[in-house]
Amino acid sequence: MPPLHEFQSYLERIWESRQLTNGGDIHAEFEQALCAHLGVEHICLFANGTLALIIALKALDLKGEVITTPFTSVATTQAIYWNHLKPVFVDIGEPDLNIDTADIEKMITQHTGAILPVHIFGNPCDVGMIDILARKHNLKVIYDAAHCFGVELNGESICNFGDLSVLSFHATKVFNSFEGGAIICHDETTKKHIDALKNTGLGVDHRLVGYGFNAKMNEFQAAYGLLQLKYVDRVIAFRKVVALKYRELLKDVPGLRMLNEMKFVKYNYSYFPVIIDPDQFGATRDEVTAYLETKKIFARKYFHPLVSDFPEFDMYKKSDMAVAKKIADNVLCLPLCHDLSIEEIEIIVHSICEQHNH
Repeated sequence: MPPLHEFQSYLERIWESRQLTNGGDIHAEFEQALCAHLGVEHICLFANGTLALIIALKALDLKGEVITTPFTSVATTQAIYWNHLKPVFVDIGEPDLNIDTADIEKMITQHTGAILPVHIFGNPCDVGMIDILARKHNLKVIYDAAHCFGVELNGESICNFGDLSVLSFHATKVFNSFEGGAIICHDETTKKHIDALKNTGLGVDHRLVGYGFNAKMNEFQAAYGLLQLKYVDRVIAFRKVVALKYRELLKDVPGLRMLNEMKFVKYNYSYFPVIIDPDQFGATRDEVTAYLETKKIFARKYFHPLVSDFPEFDMYKKSDMAVAKKIADNVLCLPLCHDLSIEEIEIIVHSICEQHNH
């Protein structure tokens, strides 16, 4: 969290303006600052990332089926559900854990309206191939870029790909505004439409442009986000140091795989996932997690279970999705924050190695 005394001046501005929400001056300033920082042209701010994703799907007026990944937060699929669309789950690729583009094409039917890939852990999807498939089959592409604040591919913001991209500013993310989210779009007309939908569907003339939600970001969230922007580059730089130290200390541990960093990608080091092979490592992911907890080290099983394994969504499985199942059963995200000390990293790694040697 940023210095508390620095937030005070933003609070004073809010008290002076007496505008708490509904697109105040700080909200407008935050939008402009984000566009400049991220290298995007149009951004629409939201109360949270889930609402942003729901409205993104709504704004494109989709019908039928949406192809997506089961290896994600349940919020991704909930957004499809709330739009009365049918999720179609496809498998993920082994190297990057992103949606498998070959599997996407197999699942495209006359009912398919869109593809909703997730840049998992901030690793960019194969945006080139997904674009080719979308053009070939006349599909919309909405990227769940919740993990991707500041991520770039070949010097371009990853949020500039697809028809729309959605960010999350939840408190657990690299960049946060308490809660919050955003849609990145490519033209002013789309922005105005999305801004109306997040304001209960009311356009500039106070006439309905569609069925919307109250999904607006308030001035307090925007102020906190503006303050966070001052520090986010430094935070990411420190997170990179932590990630590189993990890589150095874990590189020779048998049965433990780290994701390779892609060329030409600027990362934000939002997560540090490892894949545990229980046969080679000598312990299961769940055993490692439980042992770490005895040391007061809390790793996360992101993402387990698969969304397609929840009873509410398992009827949408069309294949066994073997890779996704294997990864969900064996993935573990290690603690990662910008102020994790070298000593703490060494304790975490030592504890993992104790379990391996045991």
